[in-house]
Amino acid sequence: MAGTDVHVNFDAPAMLCKWPSLNNERRTAVSGPYLLVDGTLDECIRQFMAKPAPIRRLYEIHTSPQPPLVSAILSEAMVAELARLRDFL
Repeated sequence: MAGTDVHVNFDAPAMLCKWPSLNNERRTAVSGPYLLVDGTLDECIRQFMAKPAPIRRLYEIHTSPQPPLVSAILSEAMVAELARLRDFL
């Protein structure tokens, strides 16, 4: 990414959602994840990263897309990468 002008608006509205689970596995037969936090992308990333690593796969962040880095639904891997790069973006 060196030499590019990539910027992420961490103040953008976002929602941290959790999938219903059974034995720490997603229950995909339900209608979808439920809302835990309605705030900014930064707040949702911080809340997500505060969760124990083994269960982060049950969570996702929904926000407005900010191409090329931020999609409408952020997976565990993308949230971790944004958290790591937060000070550089």
